[in-house]
Amino acid sequence: MQNIVILAGNIGQTPEVRTTQGGTKITNFSLATSRPRLSEGRVLRDENGYRVMDTEWHRITCFNGLGKTVAEHCEKGMKVLVHGRIHYTKWTDATGTDRYGCEIIAEKVDFLSRPKSAENENPELVDRDDEIPF
Repeated sequence: MQNIVILAGNIGQTPEVRTTQGGTKITNFSLATSRPRLSEGRVLRDENGYRVMDTEWHRITCFNGLGKTVAEHCEKGMKVLVHGRIHYTKWTDATGTDRYGCEIIAEKVDFLSRPKSAENENPELVDRDDEIPF
């Protein structure tokens, strides 16, 4: 049995970092994924001919080193590929009502667009001597 999730999308807001009482760093961000809306097996289009898209938002949680890397290099709008697992939680709120939540625990995050620190670098100043030509 396996619990595997792979999502590719855009980061919805700047990642937020918090530290637990035990010292564990946790980084959270939202990820938007989109797909074309279908009707009777066909892609729906708007009045201008553009595909109508359905967007879903996912809560992503990263721990420790991965969380630090995400917090340092990711920002709103970046495209990322997240490999992880689904995690469900249940809790009782102050009124005694059972509440449920769902998040993706990230095990790997690949940057599909430039990290924010690399966007400001001057390409002529990057040493490319150690790169392997293909």
